[in-house]
Order: sequence, then structure tokens, then C-alpha cells
Amino acid sequence: MSQKSSATPFLSLTMGDPAGVGPEIIAGAWPGLFDHGIPKSYPVVFGHPEIIRRAARLRGIDAGVIQIDSLDELKKTDYRRHFGPKKIPCLKTVPDALLDFAPAEISRAGGEAAWLSLNRGIDAALAGQVAAIVTAPLNKKSLNLAGHHYPGHTEILAERCGVKNFGMMLFLGPGENLASRTGLSVVHVTLHTAMKNVFAQITRKSVLEKIYLVRDFARIMKGSEPRIGVCALNCHNGENGLFGDEEIRKIAPAVRRAASDGLAVAGPFPSDTLMKAAQKGAYDGIVAMIHDQGHIAVKLMGMFRAVNVTLGLPIIRTSVAHGTAFDRAWKGTATATGMFEAVRVAVKMAHAAD
Repeated sequence: MSQKSSATPFLSLTMGDPAGVGPEIIAGAWPGLFDHGIPKSYPVVFGHPEIIRRAARLRGIDAGVIQIDSLDELKKTDYRRHFGPKKIPCLKTVPDALLDFAPAEISRAGGEAAWLSLNRGIDAALAGQVAAIVTAPLNKKSLNLAGHHYPGHTEILAERCGVKNFGMMLFLGPGENLASRTGLSVVHVTLHTAMKNVFAQITRKSVLEKIYLVRDFARIMKGSEPRIGVCALNCHNGENGLFGDEEIRKIAPAVRRAASDGLAVAGPFPSDTLMKAAQKGAYDGIVAMIHDQGHIAVKLMGMFRAVNVTLGLPIIRTSVAHGTAFDRAWKGTATATGMFEAVRVAVKMAHAAD
């Protein structure tokens, strides 16, 4: 499913779980969104103004938080004149009753606040009121305590958007520990599931779908046809069937099919050697078979540059590539680089969709 083109310049920054680092990384990243001149983007926080005020004070950010009651109200203002590094517009999506949350603790209140902000963001994106949503992290246990039983953002977004073919991808932009000048995109065939479920979920169809998803995204970031590498599932690439035959029966046929369709794709290869080759610039996109196969490699290359992108949606969604980090929350020390990068990638995707 292709992403909607939207003429609106607004971006929804959803607050995430207020007990975690979400509010402070939004506040911490805010001045940089204007200092570094991310073009044509009008960010709006979806959350509670008081929580964002607390986070701004904690981070020493000299910016007032202005409550916005509707996006229609915001459209009537001159954004560049009324907002910017010194003024943060916040659409109130969280009721005052949820202000009584305990920082850095799992709670129903935190889960419900994250749920409400996220769904308002999704609603706005589906209605074409925002060009993209950029989500701060939620806590899965808190989400479940609030009665919302999902493994995470990705599955909520897929259900709300009514899609079956979707993927969680980590994008690492150019920089230290990565030779590529256009970045590295890593999509996962299986995601938030027990290891015992992985083998059934990996099929020729699921692998082929992810090859196409990562190719479409990487082509946007590169501006030309990307080179795609596909990971093996079993160690040593299955050792010709000795350690498992998923490579022979499922993964290799999917790679051959994609190659026959004209894609620049190769594999399967052992994930350790493939990721090293990608780090050196041999590939623009990688298809990983399991969550940690992709996550560990990308986060070792650039933990706070990595951006989480949900592929296959009719809307644009990016996020930081880390969780609520309760061990760092509300101490004023959380790194905001990932939030800045998530906004930058969302803006680039939005421009490509126009």
C-alpha cells in the first residue's frame, strides 16, 4: 500500500508514555528542529501541555508550551511567526486525570496517555491533517495495564491502518561507523514474538514482501535502485541444510524471485558477515529474519542515530529506536538525537510522497 501524499506541513510528535523519556526527548530535540532548518516542517506535540512544560524545564529548554485545542485552530495561524524554537504548540490529547503518573514507573495512567496521543496522531494522519507522525516510546506493560493488548506501536498502526503486509525497519543515517553516504535500512521478517514462533512465520511470501518493502524505502533515501542483502536464519547459513533448511526451502527462493523481478538483491548470507559488509557500504538495505538480528547490529553501529520506520502503511510513521528507558527518565540526561533524526527522516519521506 502506498503512502498518502499530503500538502499539509504539520507533523505530529506523539508524547509516548509520560513516565518515560518521551516528553524530555521531544523537548530536548525541539530547538534543533529549527536551528538545523528541517525544511517545510511544522511540528506539533500531541500530548499534555503541562507534561511537556515539565520536561522543558527539566532540560533547561527556554521555550513556552502553548495549548492547541484543534489542528483547525493551528491552520489559521502563521506557524513560523507564532511558533518556533521558543514556543511549542501542544494539542491536548491527554485528560488532566492522567497527570497523576509516577515518573519512571510502569502504570495504567502512562499506558493510557500514550494510547490516546498515538491514536489522535493516527487519526490526524489518516485524515490528511498531518504529513507524518513521529512517536516517542511507549511501555508495553503499561499499555497492557491500560487494557490495550498489543506488542507495540507497529501492530497498533497496522491494525488502525487496515494493512496486513507491513514491516518494522531501522534506518541508520550516514555518520560514524557506517561507510554509506545514504544510510542503511534494515527490515525484519518477524518481530515481537517468541523464538518458538519464528520458524512458522518465515515463509517465501513473508521474505519476499520484506525485500520489496525495504527496497521501496531505501530507494527513497538513496535516490536510485538500492542494493539489498538478505540474512540467513540459521547459523552458518544453515550449513547446506545441516543446521536447518529454511535457507534452502524458504529464503533463497524468495531472493531468486526478487532478483528475477529485476531487484538488486543477494543472499541468504550469514548475518554476521552480511552486517559487516553493509557497514562497509556494500548494501543499502538488509532483510533480517528476527528482531535481534537486525536490532543488535544497527544499535552497535549507531544507537542514537537509528530511526524506527513502519513500512507498508498508507501514512508515514517514524520513531526513535529505543524504549521508554525508565532508568534514565526524568533525570534530564536522556539523549534527544534519535528524536531529531526521526523527524528528519519523516520530513524526507513526506517530501518524497508529494
